[in-house]
Amino acid sequence: MSLRGGDPAEIGGYPLEARLGSGGMGTVYLARTASGRPVAIKLIHQQFAGDEEFRIRFRQEVAAARRVSGAFTAAVVDADPEAEHPWMATAYIEGHTLAQHIAKMGPLTGTGLRTLAIGLTEALRDIHRVGVVHRDLKPSNVVLSPEGPRVIDFGISRAADQQTLTMTGRVIGTPPFMSPEQLQAPRGVGPRSDVFSLGTLLVYAATGQGPFDADSPYMTAYQVVHEAPELKYVPAALRAVVEPCLDKDPDARPSADRLLELLRDLPAELGDAESAPGSRTRDTDTQHHRSSTATRVAAAGTKDSASLDGAGHDGTGHDGGTFSRRLRRRWRPVLAAAVAVAAIGGGVAAVTSGGSDGPGSGPGKDGKERSVAAAAELPTGFKPWQKTVQGGRKDIPDELRCVARKDDALFCGGGGVVATRIRPADGSRVWTEKSPGVPVQGMHLVGVTHDTVIGYRFAAEDRPQDPRTEVVALDADSGDELWSEPSGAQSMAVTGRSNDAVLFGSAVVTVDAANARFEARDAHSGKVAWRTPFPTGSKCAPVPAGARLYAMCAPEAELAATEVRTQVLRTVDRSSGTLGEAVAVKGPAVPMGVAGGDLVLLHQRMEGLSAVGYDGVSRVGPASRKVSYARLAKTYAGTPGMAGGTLFVTGQTGLVTALDPATARQKWSRQTSVEGASGPVAGGGALYFSSATGRVVALSPRDGEPLWTTGPRAEGLTGEVGASGRVAVAGGVVVVAAAKNTVFSFDATKPPRSG
Repeated sequence: MSLRGGDPAEIGGYPLEARLGSGGMGTVYLARTASGRPVAIKLIHQQFAGDEEFRIRFRQEVAAARRVSGAFTAAVVDADPEAEHPWMATAYIEGHTLAQHIAKMGPLTGTGLRTLAIGLTEALRDIHRVGVVHRDLKPSNVVLSPEGPRVIDFGISRAADQQTLTMTGRVIGTPPFMSPEQLQAPRGVGPRSDVFSLGTLLVYAATGQGPFDADSPYMTAYQVVHEAPELKYVPAALRAVVEPCLDKDPDARPSADRLLELLRDLPAELGDAESAPGSRTRDTDTQHHRSSTATRVAAAGTKDSASLDGAGHDGTGHDGGTFSRRLRRRWRPVLAAAVAVAAIGGGVAAVTSGGSDGPGSGPGKDGKERSVAAAAELPTGFKPWQKTVQGGRKDIPDELRCVARKDDALFCGGGGVVATRIRPADGSRVWTEKSPGVPVQGMHLVGVTHDTVIGYRFAAEDRPQDPRTEVVALDADSGDELWSEPSGAQSMAVTGRSNDAVLFGSAVVTVDAANARFEARDAHSGKVAWRTPFPTGSKCAPVPAGARLYAMCAPEAELAATEVRTQVLRTVDRSSGTLGEAVAVKGPAVPMGVAGGDLVLLHQRMEGLSAVGYDGVSRVGPASRKVSYARLAKTYAGTPGMAGGTLFVTGQTGLVTALDPATARQKWSRQTSVEGASGPVAGGGALYFSSATGRVVALSPRDGEPLWTTGPRAEGLTGEVGASGRVAVAGGVVVVAAAKNTVFSFDATKPPRSG
């Protein structure tokens, strides 16, 4: 909505654009930074400015919001709790609250319910890890952003190592979602109180009503303290996990870390909640203080617009999460509200958009079973297997990448393993060459020819005389070392990709140890074909693009300042190494692959020195040297990839978006339950995306329809952005590399069922 008479024109130097909502404590406005970044500014009502107890609470809110800043947080941009009229500005997140979603759409079911549970638990884990207790988890404090659920409003949170405020005569919290100890002895509230609140919130999400609901908030509070929860309408698998969270004894409840382990073991499809007699699809935490305006907004809201807080609080909804994104061009201010506090993002998004990504082969939009067609016959005697390949250092939690050769051979490498050859039929190893040193993240297997395997070796810490990084060639049959050469390690800074060596036909092109030139060698013999110095004042990295090889170069001064903005591409003559004329591209850009013969690059959007996503696509014609650029409709945050001439960006919460590199338009978007997925890898009529935990989802290339999803196979962190694809397709076998050097396989037509 537009600004009203009496609204300020600016707050703290930020020009205001619109009023986004008003609650009991303050008013929220949309504003922009000098660079154009949208922010939400919470301005405290004047009547509270002179209340010292309230000022203490507001200072605590700002401190807590700053403290929980992390991978899933919409950070505090600015704040002045000491001002005559206190205020705080945060990044802007788009999305409905959980309360509004359930009011309009009803309870969550299946995969959507499971992913909400995991996402909120990851958020809670991150809050607790920095020593903060939220103390007010409820549906109106959860925003369902496109990238996943966000926990907001730290207005009554506190550091776990500080005393809480007395708040004489006041109950601080919302009874249907408060813990027994919070109602009885608020000074003793700790992290397990948030776990109790999370349990009540998940029951609400599954059924549309809380586990202790009664006709009045006073009776509700009594039932929270004295009565057993009502859980009979919660899906059985989820009920078994939620019930311990609702134990009256805080010490008997699981921690957020333990709860996350339990939730990730649940099946992808939890089943629907049964219809409960008198089930309410409304915001039960505010049944005695409902805002009629918010009710109208919840009924009128659309999935791609932000919404007013259903409780009439200080606002919800801004675009962002892990990454900030631009406002949609046709933003609807009447439906928008701003998050007036920092938000914590969950690991998985809450709401799916059509289709299911359940276990095994699943139903498509037409209700028929969908499955991946076998690309080829299975190896003789094949049975699904899972192996661990120990690297050169046992204290390094490595992660491999694998390449399948056309014949019956599989090669994996990365981290503490230069390379290993594995039999696809049973997972047994033919040979393994280990690397003794500390690996560089993102540097895995270089490639495989018909007779040679190329990998990286890192020097042991007790052998400083050895080259820090080497490119190593191994005989594919025996594993014997053929040759090795010291290598530079700068491609990530130049191109955003760890490709300091690339396999180009039967040659290996590397950057020398001095980071001064390209060197091309025969992959098997190691014989040097040519050496080409970098242009003066530049550093370069090799970029293979189909049948062509490019050099991407950046100025040394920008590299030294870790602020690459000026990038040029030059063709590299494959026989002589001669560099062609420079072609400037809009930087910073990341090479992705080839479409229609053109090299495709994604443009990174920067905020200061931090990349916050991708907002444009460039195409470079190899013959014409013409560069075309198209802006994306918004900034896409996550891990980029390319397959079949289509660009993909996979968000940390499992949202996969397909983009047309020719038009920069979105082709489709699909929410999956595979958090932190990398990919894509194409094979057997499917696109595969997999996380470090070994979860795999297969999607239809045509429309992103989920074919099936598997469960986790390893314990691993899922927050890595920019990871290369973890799946290899060996005939009819899908091979997956997961954390801690776990490698496993299964029949593409018979994926393991989740749970």
